[in-house]
Amino acid sequence: MTSTPTPAWPAGRPAPGPLSRLRVLDLSRILAGPFATMQLADLGADVVKVEAPGAGDETRRWGPPFLADGTAAYFTAVNRNKRAITLDLNHPDAAAIARRLAMAADVVIDNFLPGRLRRFGLDHDTLAAANPRIVTCTICGYGSDTSKGHQPGFDFLMQAEGGLMAITGAPGTGPTKVGVAIVDLVAGLFATVGVLAALHRRERTGRGGHVEVSLLDAAVGVLANQAAGFLVTGEEPRRLGNAHPSIAPYESLRTADRPIAVGVGTDRQFQRLVTALGLPELAQDPRFRTNADRVRRRRELKKLLEQRLATDGRDRWLSLLADAGVPAAPINSLGEVFADPLVRDRLRVDIGGVPQVRSPVRLDGQPIDVHTPPPALGADTDEVLASLGLAPDEIQRLHDAGAI
Repeated sequence: MTSTPTPAWPAGRPAPGPLSRLRVLDLSRILAGPFATMQLADLGADVVKVEAPGAGDETRRWGPPFLADGTAAYFTAVNRNKRAITLDLNHPDAAAIARRLAMAADVVIDNFLPGRLRRFGLDHDTLAAANPRIVTCTICGYGSDTSKGHQPGFDFLMQAEGGLMAITGAPGTGPTKVGVAIVDLVAGLFATVGVLAALHRRERTGRGGHVEVSLLDAAVGVLANQAAGFLVTGEEPRRLGNAHPSIAPYESLRTADRPIAVGVGTDRQFQRLVTALGLPELAQDPRFRTNADRVRRRRELKKLLEQRLATDGRDRWLSLLADAGVPAAPINSLGEVFADPLVRDRLRVDIGGVPQVRSPVRLDGQPIDVHTPPPALGADTDEVLASLGLAPDEIQRLHDAGAI
């Protein structure tokens, strides 16, 4: 192989979707990057995932739980609809194969520390010199132009450093992280949006570009109303458990058996709530007449509502509230979530024996297709390399050298 390899992309597997025929090279691992590339793959893009030989993406081993073949369930959450190849980028021949793919791709996504890909010739400047239409995307811990740009980032640390933990948890408890790696996930979504924006601009200008999303930026970027409240007042928000800082009653309330979630956002909904509970006088009580009143007297109001709710069980109250047009919901376990027809029939799907939660996006009333299961490590390596024109003996040589 030469040091300046010829761009090439393996023969594709046509997939339905608006991004069909879009070529994406996935150089990322763990969660944020693979989640972004899975969004593109779900929408029809041809995604080739590159992993290190032998070990692969770390999440293949992040368990229990594991599938029967030993793959961690974690990995299966963000890697469907992709092809998988193994390349040791430290091996010159493997790096040359990666460059061939990258220079022929529409999009290259990575989560290497800023600058690390330059030594493999896979950085944006090198790739754009060969293919000006390429869109590259890096997801990093901190912005590449910051003093901490070369430090790695981890979701838990970013929830802490970015303020999410400070506003999460019950009153009187310590800061609490969200139950999923929410910063990684929203960073992946921001990256997807950025990539699609760069591709749209390319249609107008003929040139690609570089997208960067830092985990810290993503964490702060989803503080939303909590950030706005602090910036306006300078006051630190309190941890309120399941309550809302600006709306009441908008929290979990206890019943005779199991709690319910109530989301009352307007005065009219409050009137419906207290009428359904047999407490219509509360709608005219000056303590609770407006939302601002109810927020100020949140604890008083919650005590009165829960006294009434304690006279019957969850299901009875949910039925009454639904009939009255009051926003309320059960607080479900995951078993209950996936037994619910609204979820089971719309989002749950099995592909190749691997259960999946399909994309929530619907196009023209139709769900997004799940067409291939999360791939085994290196499952498509030989097929991809053969499609690039490598002879069987050359592929075997690369296997023997540990390059693939």
